[in-house]
Amino acid sequence: MPSLFVIRGNDQGTRFDLSEERMGIGRDPANAIQVHDSEVSRHHAEVRFHERRHVLVDLGSSNGTYVNGRRITQAELATGDHIQIGRTVLLYTGLTAETAEDAAFSVDISAPTPAEEPSHIVHAITQEEGSRLLDPAAVLPPDSWLARARSNLQVMYRTALAVSRTLDIDQLLQRIMDLIFEWIEADRGCIMLVDPETKALTPKVRRTRHKARPDEKITISRTILDYVMNRREGVLTSDASQDRRWDPAASILQAGVREAICTPMQGRYDVVGVLYVDTTISPQQILQTGQETKFKEDHLKLMIAIGHQAALAVEDTRYYSAMVQAERLAAIGQTIAVLSHHIKNILQGIRGGSYLIEMGLTEHDESIIRRGWNIVEKNQAKISALVMDMLTFSKEREPDLRPANLNQVVSDVVELVQPRAAEMHVEIHVQLAETMPEMVFDPEGIHHAVLNVATNALDALADRPEGKTGKVEIHTDYDGRLARVHVRDNGPGIPPEEIENLFRPFVSTKGARGTGLGLPVSQKILLEHGGRIYVQSEPGQGTCFTLELPVVLPTAASSQTAAH
Repeated sequence: MPSLFVIRGNDQGTRFDLSEERMGIGRDPANAIQVHDSEVSRHHAEVRFHERRHVLVDLGSSNGTYVNGRRITQAELATGDHIQIGRTVLLYTGLTAETAEDAAFSVDISAPTPAEEPSHIVHAITQEEGSRLLDPAAVLPPDSWLARARSNLQVMYRTALAVSRTLDIDQLLQRIMDLIFEWIEADRGCIMLVDPETKALTPKVRRTRHKARPDEKITISRTILDYVMNRREGVLTSDASQDRRWDPAASILQAGVREAICTPMQGRYDVVGVLYVDTTISPQQILQTGQETKFKEDHLKLMIAIGHQAALAVEDTRYYSAMVQAERLAAIGQTIAVLSHHIKNILQGIRGGSYLIEMGLTEHDESIIRRGWNIVEKNQAKISALVMDMLTFSKEREPDLRPANLNQVVSDVVELVQPRAAEMHVEIHVQLAETMPEMVFDPEGIHHAVLNVATNALDALADRPEGKTGKVEIHTDYDGRLARVHVRDNGPGIPPEEIENLFRPFVSTKGARGTGLGLPVSQKILLEHGGRIYVQSEPGQGTCFTLELPVVLPTAASSQTAAH
């Protein structure tokens, strides 16, 4: 199945199968390929399938669509193309000739059986000998086929390119088989991989050069496969004469095959599979045409070199997949552990409040009941805030954009935190920009982000030295292109080594009082608007958080909506 694989961006690791004739790409959930990137338009581009080819069409996006670093309005895609939209990069893999199931159905491994004319192994070489093909210091006859192949840098360059730009194993093997058939006059071929669990060879790719016989089965001798796998040597076989190393009863190849090459796919640690190609020319055809032997020892060396490169790519792809899975499991485990810790602290608070309520009811003391209820209410607010932060951080959402005034949002936040500031004896100084225009943004989301930062500023002043006056300054500014909200406190500041971890989930400097989600949530909201949040702090001098928004005026927003 053709697909787009995200190799960079917020959706890294996500694969989108191109199963429809038209598939939109953009931020809007209505797109078949939704990309969570603030620099991507709602309806950014479209992939269209026409005449067995995929065409990428830009839909008038704001930041443009790029294929292999070149901005395009429309481009036909080829396997390995890198598509960049905003900060997201996707890898395109195209149509494959046949699936692994097709290959498994059309490739047989024959058991050793009596044969009248066992095949003859002409050459057998080790992995090290085959790898010398890549050694530029190796001396070769100037008129040999291998010298000509090595002098053509494009051969090995295209092999390296094929294995480096493909993250899908099936796509990688298809590309390797294409290249083998391009360089070697083989009639049939297949690639088999070792199943990691059963250790059995499983056909993954099969190819025939003759279009008239696409369903012809390839029968490969178990004897040859065992020899290649156990000795890790590539072999060139022929039916012309008998090889004394083989049991006379062994059936090397069948169905009139005259020559074949079978090489191990030797990786860093083990053999991951085998490459196999053969010819199907009958003895009668040889007599009629006088055609010479197709396969030489040089072809065998080239096949070993290709197999080694392919094996390294298979190992890297498997390692990458395992690493991604391990990271996901580790992240899930870390999340559960941290959440369990926070919820346990909240439940302990609720249990303590419940105990006071029960005591007050027993003693008919309303003051004790009120104290207990206040504790329960505070912890209910904590768990509610924790759940809302989790939902905001984990759920992909589109900002509810509408005209609003940033100064009014900041004023609402100040009004909300003022009672707590008064209780803590902290002064709040507010200075709002006089020229702040009405802009298009999500007022609820920005309110949440500013509230998180303002609450953090108050928390930073909770443990200030006795006698020190706590101050929080909140002001806004506007320069025609950007609007900013600055929240500054005169607290203890943040050590430099902790600043880089501030926006990591579940990392908190407030101990049991914080969940470690407030700042990541604020950052996520700003990124959804195409903005950012950054911090300046010095130990002992306080901290300043700045929330920065790109200015979108109501008239400009209407024009963009009409364009999309």
